[in-house]
Amino acid sequence: MSNDLESRRNAWKFRGDLRPDFEEVPGPGKESVWDYPRPPILVDDSRLVEVFSGEQCIVSTSRARRLLETAHAPTWYIPMSDVNLEYLAREDATSHCEWKGEANYFSIQAGGKTITRAAWSYRAPFPEMLRLRNHFAFYPHLVDCYVAGEKARPQGGGFYGGWITNDLAGPIKGQDGSQGW
Repeated sequence: MSNDLESRRNAWKFRGDLRPDFEEVPGPGKESVWDYPRPPILVDDSRLVEVFSGEQCIVSTSRARRLLETAHAPTWYIPMSDVNLEYLAREDATSHCEWKGEANYFSIQAGGKTITRAAWSYRAPFPEMLRLRNHFAFYPHLVDCYVAGEKARPQGGGFYGGWITNDLAGPIKGQDGSQGW
């Protein structure tokens, strides 16, 4: 592991082993994003997950995986086989995550419009995240994302891809003042 990568991984104060004093106490049927670990983990989820661009269904699956990371809303990863790939076009853009590796971005072309950087995937994730390979994630601020019929709200900050649903307790990274979490 490079020194830069190790430094970025070690920079996180909260790692899911303690809740900060500003954390919302989760009520019945809720889970705290402060209980999620860092490094993040992937959890299989059998709830119906759907993604739409306008009226066009891009995803419908009960085989999604949630990436759970301290202070973040879950990011939902969809198996490639459950994505209508004819609506995705690969872009040249990439980004790098200290936990997952290099992400490749995709636009969605549906209903006569193009939404740039609406989805991403990890073609060659780090070894500890190999279960992300052949999966796509979608930004809920660009497309309509649903979990068991509930429309997900986007995680704040513009960059994060988490889906906020009513079963979460926060606060959730991305809101004003959360850069140090």
